[in-house]
Amino acid sequence: MAKPIVAIVGRPNVGKSTLFNKIAGRRISIVEDKPGVTRDRIYTEVEWLDKTFTLIDTGGIEIDAEDIILKQMKVQAEMAIDTADVIMFIVDGQQGITSTDREVADMLRRTKKNVLLVCNKIDAQKYKDNVYEFYNLGLGEPIAISSGQALGLGDLLDEVIKSFPDEQDEEYDEFTIKVAVVGKPNVGKSSLVNKILGEERVIVSDIPGTTRDAIDTPFSVEDDKYVFIDTAGMRKRGKVFENIERYSVVRSLTAIERADACLILIDAQEGVTEQDTKIAGYVHDQGKASIIVVNKWDLIEKDDKTMEKFKKDIRSNLPFMMYSPILFISALTGQRVHKTLELIKYVSNQSAMRISTGMINDIINEAVLMNQPAISGGRRLKLLYTTQVSVKPPTFAIFVNDPSLMHFSYERYLENQIRKSFGFEGTPIRFVLRQREREKR
Repeated sequence: MAKPIVAIVGRPNVGKSTLFNKIAGRRISIVEDKPGVTRDRIYTEVEWLDKTFTLIDTGGIEIDAEDIILKQMKVQAEMAIDTADVIMFIVDGQQGITSTDREVADMLRRTKKNVLLVCNKIDAQKYKDNVYEFYNLGLGEPIAISSGQALGLGDLLDEVIKSFPDEQDEEYDEFTIKVAVVGKPNVGKSSLVNKILGEERVIVSDIPGTTRDAIDTPFSVEDDKYVFIDTAGMRKRGKVFENIERYSVVRSLTAIERADACLILIDAQEGVTEQDTKIAGYVHDQGKASIIVVNKWDLIEKDDKTMEKFKKDIRSNLPFMMYSPILFISALTGQRVHKTLELIKYVSNQSAMRISTGMINDIINEAVLMNQPAISGGRRLKLLYTTQVSVKPPTFAIFVNDPSLMHFSYERYLENQIRKSFGFEGTPIRFVLRQREREKR
């Protein structure tokens, strides 16, 4: 199941980004004492008391702002709220309640989501009584913290994980391939899903997904069962939001986490954009099988070198996804769309493939014979034993004399040798380095 999503919201300059960075454990958001600095929603994975969740930082909400950036930030925050399971509403405990705080509180009450009222900047005794004023917002008991001084964060995180929705069992069996179609708005996600379903004419039903606003579409082709997780929930609200694709990443988080395989759609007319890179990076980081699908190929003027040139451009912009197959389609005309399900099944099977311990050790030993690890600090890395510990993505534990001696270039070399022998096309490969116990002693 997908990890819970927690959104940090509030008006500008109440300390949202500072809190985000303290919880994340590293400086990710830009922190500056100026309203409107955090213009992009930032997200990171957080673990607290064995619970893992996705934390989203947002730009401040200015209800009646006329500034175009502040308007976009408001929409951005609303989308994060719409996606979240738990909302941390941050207020300034030194300044007291403002009219914007009241309007944001009204908006949050209407969401029916789990909302935690967090009273920030309570870093001195003289401010502690200020907390009582915030009961007037009607959001329950305020939680007093100081994000700058890291005071009260443990108690806050305890309340966050208490607010998570009850875990639900996966509604599909292990033989159903869950597919997320992700990409910028207007790249053709819905058109592609509709074309696949229309061609196969095997749609079973449209049912609301158990997680947030996703719509799941289960269907089958012969003996193969699939479910498309629809991420096309974006809403445009006037000309000011024409650049809305900047805000689509978090919309895709849940779908990607639930999926077995992801179709990363790219607009052939635009090429690989920064937003495409962000979405593809999240698919890769989550260890999902993937296919890069270039849509609207029918609108491109072509010669015999156009496709190869486009492939090189994709590989150059997405160098971390060299393993993903590339498919050129037109969801409008149906060009090559029939190949999509075939590729989905293929990369999903590759992601679930297991290699015997004997075979993987043979390949690793042969790779070491062909190319010895470099000597570092007078010591050489020794690869003692390798075994596959999990699938989706294929993950291998390598027992070594000292994990610090493994250079990333040698790890990449080992990955290439494994792919050369076993394929694993369309899926990332993970390595877990472990030190042998007697080497530790």
